[in-house]
Order: sequence, then structure tokens, then C-alpha cells
Amino acid sequence: MSQKTWLPLKTEAEASRKWHHLDANGAVLGRLATQIAKLLVGKHKRTYTPSVDCGDFVVVTNSDGVKLTGSKAEQKFYFRHSGYNDGAKMIPFRRQMERDSTKVIHLAVKRMLDSNHLRARRMKRLKVFTGAESTINTGKTVKAAA
Repeated sequence: MSQKTWLPLKTEAEASRKWHHLDANGAVLGRLATQIAKLLVGKHKRTYTPSVDCGDFVVVTNSDGVKLTGSKAEQKFYFRHSGYNDGAKMIPFRRQMERDSTKVIHLAVKRMLDSNHLRARRMKRLKVFTGAESTINTGKTVKAAA
């Protein structure tokens, strides 16, 4: 009895990509980010293979409505460093939400994905918008589902 291992080709994976719309209004950040990461990687598909980029496109609207549970909204900080001495910057969650709420979702999803050569390609398929209705580069208009 011969057993053959089947692997999806890159062209097959690209042809089977779908678009998923998620509404972030009232959603908890961590739970939303895990759902997005699962869709970007393609773990929800029967043809999932770790070494092949077989995930789907994900559109997230209403990023301003993301919330955190407990007292994390006061305790969470975003750290970055310029590379110079005293170049460290700590931005609280609330100020980051006021500045750019899409970056909060991008960073949460990016940090949930494996840091390998596929992560950049997967992150390009994530589109995050602050409003309820947004136009994507493909010309499609996505409305928030009620």
C-alpha cells in the first residue's frame, strides 16, 4: 500500500483565497486578534500546510470599538525605541487608540503570527479600517454587518 503526502501548490492556495469581514465594534482585542491570525494563516481550511501560505484576506472595520477586559486599558503600554540613547518611548493604550486604532489591531495580530518569512505576506492581506464602511484597493466596498 503506497501512501502519498499531498501538499497544496502556491497557485492552488492563491486561487482558493476568500475575503472575510470582521466587525471590531465591542470585540475584545485578544480574541479578535486570534480569530484574524487563524484566518490569515489558513488553519480553518482543510488544506492547511504550515510551510505554504494558504490563508485568506481579512477586512476589519470599526477598529475604534475594540476593548480590553479588566484594568488592561490603564496597564497596557506600547514600547518602541529609536536606537539612540534615551530613545525609548512608552505609549499608553488609550493614547494609541486616540492616535491610530488600526495600529493596535495590526500589532496584536502581528505578534500572534510566527516570525518567519511568511509573516510579512500574511500581514499584507490584513486590512483594518476605523469606520463602518471602507473601500479596498480592489474597488470593493465593504459594509459592516449588522
